[in-house]
Amino acid sequence: MIKTDILIIGAGPTGLFTVFEAGLLKLKCHLIDALPQPGGQCAELYPKKPIYDIPGFPEVLAGDLVDNLMEQIKSFEPGFTLAERAETIEKLEDDTFLVTTNKGTQHNAPIVAIAGGLGSFEPRKPPIPNIADFEDKGVSYMVKDPEIYRNKKVVIAGGGDSALDWSIFLADIAEEVTLVHRRNEFRGALDSVDRVKELKDLGKINLITPAEVDGLQADENGHLSSVVIKKKSEATEEIQLEVDHFIPLFGLSPKLGPIGDWGLEIEKNAIKVDNTLDYQTNIPGIYAIGDVNTYPGKLKLILCGFHEATLMCQSAYKKIHPDKKYVMKYTTVGGVTGFDGTKKEAPKAVVKAID
Repeated sequence: MIKTDILIIGAGPTGLFTVFEAGLLKLKCHLIDALPQPGGQCAELYPKKPIYDIPGFPEVLAGDLVDNLMEQIKSFEPGFTLAERAETIEKLEDDTFLVTTNKGTQHNAPIVAIAGGLGSFEPRKPPIPNIADFEDKGVSYMVKDPEIYRNKKVVIAGGGDSALDWSIFLADIAEEVTLVHRRNEFRGALDSVDRVKELKDLGKINLITPAEVDGLQADENGHLSSVVIKKKSEATEEIQLEVDHFIPLFGLSPKLGPIGDWGLEIEKNAIKVDNTLDYQTNIPGIYAIGDVNTYPGKLKLILCGFHEATLMCQSAYKKIHPDKKYVMKYTTVGGVTGFDGTKKEAPKAVVKAID
């Protein structure tokens, strides 16, 4: 069982920044996320899109923001349970919470902070009748381990950043990469589109547009062996390709998921918090911060999530240490001391005696 001070559900920007604010209070954090890597939507959906309203950054790419947050919390040594979804919660006799994931991993903490953004993400699946038969048998909706595709024939479907980025990445790993998109135009970053075109000209990526994967076929063992592609033109052309893997990347659909059954007060698919003093829910000890919560005047902005995380950690500290009085110290004065022994602080002025 994993034990921690604050269990954070969701490893997006708000969840990651919570680790920093908790660390300043000497509180350990562990994060659970259904995605295979930290960063939430910023990492999964639009890592190369710029964000313009982060204080101090006139412009920062979403992926770079995640990287910076990970670097910022590194010294506080957070734990991660990734590619697992928080499934159930139980209040124990000692007033702590037991949270179990869909894979049976158990976590125990006195404080639970739900920072799940718009909820747990489920892949948008293409309307191919028998696609469920091939899940884990050649069909994957996200790339968890690129090495699986080494020297394999891969078909990727989609027209956004994820489809473009993985096509580029796997071009140097897979034996053959084919990118299929229903339009000639792509929705991803311009440099990624240009790179795909370059790789196409070099013969490292097969690009089929406008077209859609329309069917899947199996070998004698039930594993994916080929895909049927319908190319849209004046006369619809059908192409059959031998493949080892098919990766449809059509984005993720946010859902509140099992958290909606935890007895929390829900309003319009968001968790209602009692006040904006600490963002606690109707269950003492469980907080909701970031896009997952709702209250009068709520704004779904990353910078608002950072503010909510800061106030939540102050309240969490009082619950965990009811007999201690915390005196806030500015990082410009006290510096930042990590759990790994590192310390960042401003250089001290040299004082000289006057003769």
